[in-house]
Amino acid sequence: MKNHNDWYFRDDDDDFGEALHRRTEELYGVPDSPIDEDGLIECPVLALHDLVVFPHMISPVFISEEQALLAIEEAQLNDQTVIALTLRDPDLEQPTPQDFFPVGVEMAVGRLLSMPDHSSSALVQGRRRLEVVEFVQEQPYMVARARPIYESTQVDREIDATMRTAVEMFQKCVQLDRSLPEEAYLYALNISEPGWLADMIATAIAPPLAQRHELLSATDPLERLKMVIGLLAEEADVLELEDEIHTRAQSEVDRSQREFYLREQMKIIQSELGEGDIWSRELFELQTRLESAGLPEEVQVRAAKEIERLGQMPPMSPEVGIIRTYIEWILDLPWFNATEDNLDVRHASSILENDHYGLPRAKERILEYIAVRSLKPRRSRQPILCFVGAPGTGKTSLGRSISEALGRKFVRLSLGGVRDEAEIRGHRRTYIGALPGRILQTMRRAGNVNPLFMLDEVDKLGQDFRGDPASALLEVLDPEQNFAFSDHYLELAYDLSKVMFITTANTTSTIPHALLDRMELIEFPGYIEEEKLEISRRFLIPRQIEENGLDDGELRLADSAVHRIIREYTYEAGVRNLEREIGRVCRKVARLKAEGRRHPSQITPEAIERFLGPPQFFDMEAERQSEVGVATAVAWTENGGEIMPVEVLLVEGKGNLQITGQIGSIMQESAQAALTFLRSRARRFDIDSQIFEEIDIHIHIPEGAIPKDGPSAGVTICTALFSAFTGREVNNTIGMTGEITLRGRVLPVGGVREKVLAAHRAGLKTVILPRRNLKDLVDVPKRARQELNIVPVEHVDEVLDLALAALPDKTRQLRRRKRVPAETAQNGERAPQPADASSPHAPADETHNGSAAINQPQLAALIRRLP
Repeated sequence: MKNHNDWYFRDDDDDFGEALHRRTEELYGVPDSPIDEDGLIECPVLALHDLVVFPHMISPVFISEEQALLAIEEAQLNDQTVIALTLRDPDLEQPTPQDFFPVGVEMAVGRLLSMPDHSSSALVQGRRRLEVVEFVQEQPYMVARARPIYESTQVDREIDATMRTAVEMFQKCVQLDRSLPEEAYLYALNISEPGWLADMIATAIAPPLAQRHELLSATDPLERLKMVIGLLAEEADVLELEDEIHTRAQSEVDRSQREFYLREQMKIIQSELGEGDIWSRELFELQTRLESAGLPEEVQVRAAKEIERLGQMPPMSPEVGIIRTYIEWILDLPWFNATEDNLDVRHASSILENDHYGLPRAKERILEYIAVRSLKPRRSRQPILCFVGAPGTGKTSLGRSISEALGRKFVRLSLGGVRDEAEIRGHRRTYIGALPGRILQTMRRAGNVNPLFMLDEVDKLGQDFRGDPASALLEVLDPEQNFAFSDHYLELAYDLSKVMFITTANTTSTIPHALLDRMELIEFPGYIEEEKLEISRRFLIPRQIEENGLDDGELRLADSAVHRIIREYTYEAGVRNLEREIGRVCRKVARLKAEGRRHPSQITPEAIERFLGPPQFFDMEAERQSEVGVATAVAWTENGGEIMPVEVLLVEGKGNLQITGQIGSIMQESAQAALTFLRSRARRFDIDSQIFEEIDIHIHIPEGAIPKDGPSAGVTICTALFSAFTGREVNNTIGMTGEITLRGRVLPVGGVREKVLAAHRAGLKTVILPRRNLKDLVDVPKRARQELNIVPVEHVDEVLDLALAALPDKTRQLRRRKRVPAETAQNGERAPQPADASSPHAPADETHNGSAAINQPQLAALIRRLP
């Protein structure tokens, strides 16, 4: 409750002023309570919830509690004052003596007046500060005894200077605060007592309740004045800031009014000169553009309505810019304008072949689309393609070639790092600076309704609290919905069904399934070495010769030199780094030419190292000789195929299996399956079953810094394990791939084209493939198929028969001499003798190196002899 003083009540009504004067005079007629022999006064207690009344100050109070009404009535009946105490908790309704601050004020209370809300109001006047000693009564109202606090009224030089400072600062606050009347400053100017001055100023500026009670509790006038000066300084700072803001706002209003006045004068002058109003001319231009645009009916009605709204607004209205921008977007978007497709299949085929080498699937799909369009089907849809492949494989450049072949406008939108749904659908017009999404922005840039629209890096869309842009693309890339695409800003159906969308991605793993389902996937496999060589001949070398200022025919790179660059200076699925390295060679030659020095006209493999420095990459070579426990796998990487040796070593231990080389979980499972299959065939290969509990198996795949995973190394791991346990060497000219099961079946794998070419490049003679992968050999170049012996298999037994060499004759004889005699069966019959160890069906009663089954003391020696 804000307290008021007697100088607050001003009114032009004479009757009101006279009534207020009479009520104030009544307060002065109430005598102070007498002091007893202990120096105390005894009076009823009036609880104040959110109000502090200072001595000498007059303020209205509002009373609704029955206890407070009884205390006031008792005081008025006895013509005495009350003790006003402030509650510690203003929201407390039933206070006890402990709930009050100990310092209060003696207060005279005037007549009670009834209020419309059934509460009562009265004027009160503060008299003396009091300190409560004790409560002598609590019901039906509280009565307390209190000791008056007397203050010194003497004024020395320090007090006088402090009083002047307080008055000056109060004057500044009165000048800045429009709610403080000038009479307040005059009132303060005529107060001679320091304590009274502090109380009066505190009442005027009304600080928070806690600070008001702190001032009430301060009994030293000088200390109280200093506290008031601090409050005045804070109040003055706030008031100065408010005044500055108000002045600035007023100046803006004055400037706007001045501009309005000048513009009105300009309108009159222009009308007198016959030039017309600029605003009217702009409205007329918009109306003319609308009539000539030929928009759909719904769009035409909306645009006409917005132009009508625009004409009814004053030119300086803030909404004018928003509505005008909206209308211009409607008029700038293409609604019916389209380019005519070039449906000549031969023309399209020649452009695609001239611009790109390879990529048969993508080219075939585009030519099929053009052929179907040329037959003018009754109903047709635009294809929505997704080119998936490693960086540098020609996805974006093929999109440009397709647009050239069709004669369509090519537009591109990169989605990498987009995390806000509004980037696709736009912002609603309620936001300042709202714009349509990037789909419609790109369509406006295209200028027609049937461009080739490439959405690059669709696999790199983000998602956060602002929405999921991938979900917003579902409507864009769905032929059943995109004929009525809805943008948040436009709020009109826009037809995207004539747009040919092509998206690109490096992987499909990060694309949501619902979005992936709407697109036709076309994979861009990494270029093999032969394709990179042909691309270099056709495109990269001529382009780099031209860009580096060399003449046609002035420089020639031998095929063997390009081969060396591909193998030793690049490691990629695409050709970007290959072009960079060729460019480096051309720049070295260009520098020699510019310096007038002798420069080569043909680059040989020997000159490559001089221009590019030492080799950066080395191909994994095939094993030079057959070894025990080492088999060669052919693996797929996104940069092409590679060969990968698998090494197995047996050491003394407790039957543990260790796999190293940064192997993924799938490859680890393949190793477990291979070991289980080996144990199931131990008897057939003369392997003592006890040895599995007495040795540790270590499988290692070199190049441990490169992560490896996948099931296709299953047959290779199994072959290496059989070789290590049987002592039979693995043919070093054989590479293999395939997934195995616990029953030994060989399942098909992917990346056959790259794997076969890697084996051919590494000099292997034979490649073992799953039989169900024979269909994939169609993509393998004919030369590689002719020079390699490709063997299809269905079971691991076939792989072992091909890859494992037979045991030497000495080892066979040693096995026969050391074979353990068969024991007599319990039924008295002689157990059958084991078959020859050279037979693949021999029982498993011997260890892998050909020795007979042994006891524990002989184990260490056996482990040391294991291959």
